[in-house]
Amino acid sequence: MESEKPQNPSPMEPQEEGSNKISKKEAAKLERQRRRQEAAAAAAATAVSTVSIEESDPLSGNYGDVELNDLQSKAVTGRKWTEVGSIAPEMKDQVVLVRGRVQTIRPVGKKIAFVVVRERGFTVQCVLTVKPELVSSQMVKYATSLSKESIIDVEGVVTIPEKPITGATQQQVEVQISKLYCVNRAVPTLPINIEDAARSEVEIEQALEKGEQLVRVNQDTRLNFRILDMRTPANQGIFRIQCQIENIFRQFLLSEGFVGIHTPKLIGGSSEGGSAVFRLDYKGQPACLAQSPQLHKQMAICGDFGRVFEVGPVFRAEDSFTHRHLCEFTGLDVEMEIKEHYSEVMDIVDRLFVAMFDSLNEKCKKELEAVGKQYPFEPLKYLRKTLRLTFAEGIQMLKEAGVEVDPLGDLNTESERKLGQLVADKYGTEFYILHKYPQAVRPFYTMPCHDNPSYSNSFDVFIRGEEIISGAQRVHVPELLEKRAGECGIDVKTISTYIDSFRYGAPPHGGFGVGLERVVMLFCALNNIRKTSLFPRDPQRIVP
Repeated sequence: MESEKPQNPSPMEPQEEGSNKISKKEAAKLERQRRRQEAAAAAAATAVSTVSIEESDPLSGNYGDVELNDLQSKAVTGRKWTEVGSIAPEMKDQVVLVRGRVQTIRPVGKKIAFVVVRERGFTVQCVLTVKPELVSSQMVKYATSLSKESIIDVEGVVTIPEKPITGATQQQVEVQISKLYCVNRAVPTLPINIEDAARSEVEIEQALEKGEQLVRVNQDTRLNFRILDMRTPANQGIFRIQCQIENIFRQFLLSEGFVGIHTPKLIGGSSEGGSAVFRLDYKGQPACLAQSPQLHKQMAICGDFGRVFEVGPVFRAEDSFTHRHLCEFTGLDVEMEIKEHYSEVMDIVDRLFVAMFDSLNEKCKKELEAVGKQYPFEPLKYLRKTLRLTFAEGIQMLKEAGVEVDPLGDLNTESERKLGQLVADKYGTEFYILHKYPQAVRPFYTMPCHDNPSYSNSFDVFIRGEEIISGAQRVHVPELLEKRAGECGIDVKTISTYIDSFRYGAPPHGGFGVGLERVVMLFCALNNIRKTSLFPRDPQRIVP
């Protein structure tokens, strides 16, 4: 997210992400676990060998491990796979071929086994029953030897069960297995079980009330084994929602005449000011990772692109141990010419995000349902025309509620949340714009108000009481830019190219920036931004 104001997280905010360093005790535990896995794998291999060699089976062609040679792009067979999530009652009596992971296996004697197959968060129950000339007892035994998370191909007929299958997302159907092949085996013992990682806090608390204890997978463990954690239905939903947000962002702006650009992430000076910069050596010259594309997207406006946007990485070297800060995140940035008033930028924000929320609610119903099952939340409340309040009006609302705030200062986290609550109660919305911020709390390139230089032509946007967007009209007069940069402690020489770009004729312009991960977090009311970053980077985590 573009830094329209310095980030000053409260030092009292709890650190929600511990260190990911492995202690000697943990290392020893992992080594013991590795040895057990090797022993179990050897035992499983022996068991499969026994099934295939000692128990001769005329139906052995209907099951078994796929040879590596057949997985090396050997041939194109023309077979058609059916996605698990698309299997429906309308497909009754149809033969389907499914590829997915073994989620659970439940044998019932020696002649029946239930195999729940998962693909991209969707699950279906498959039934293996001994039948003459189709399924042998050896095939059932082979199925029960498969380890969880192994990748398998299942071929069978879709049937309708007498009662809905409560342990699968596709509750109205089953697949009667006729062929079963293992494409790739997972280790027998996993560091975390997907069922545990997919469990909600509500389930855990309800179990405790009954005197039962279920496994709770904490945040650090999830991130240490992120590959497994990604496989939960909630995470599958989270990152598909994230993809949809990015798509809507692009499509909407393209329809409004914006041009997509790509700006450098290696720059010669700080793009925002302050010390929260990753510094590095660039062929003998001092450089840093861009804190935002701010300077270059403005230069693109000076280059007559008129309206531009970018989706790209943003780097912040802050030691922010909070639930909403990362050292690297994906920025959604916009810059545009202004004809008369900076409200033109807020108009784009309004229509863009209303369109985004509408699209998510319409096109991501299954994904939102999957997220809500593990992390229950109420749908976001927003208006067809986004509410706009001035900073002074927001301060007055807080004052009337007994919260004193410096009228020329910034809002802290607690004040933002309180104001969000007041706005929701009074206006019935959890998404609103607060504009005309004090100039002292905005970056050097923010245009002062025409009638009061203590305030600026800037705005923030909030979801559920937390800031997600910062934006403003920019200073396009080089002399004022130099003056403001100096006042903010920025060496003008390091941004001389940027300032010079305004000496050749620059149109009035403005823009905004938003963090993709933060939008997902707040739309789904999640409690930690690490849940919405595929491989989060914070002050203590740079792996995996």
